[in-house]
Amino acid sequence: MSPSGAPLRRSPDNQVLVGVLAGVADFFGVEARRLRIAYVILSVLSAGFPGLLAYLLLLYVVPDPSV
Repeated sequence: MSPSGAPLRRSPDNQVLVGVLAGVADFFGVEARRLRIAYVILSVLSAGFPGLLAYLLLLYVVPDPSV
């Protein structure tokens, strides 16, 4: 179980692209907007933009809410 009690799923309601970061935010019990801002800042400041690869990995790891 997660710290917030919610299962790890993509968010069908609070999504910008496919709801991956909103689902992770729900799982950890943090605000999705803050997680998105932190993710973008860390991705831009990282050498070579590994954030895109991490997002694609999360896209395949975090299940769709309909499954």
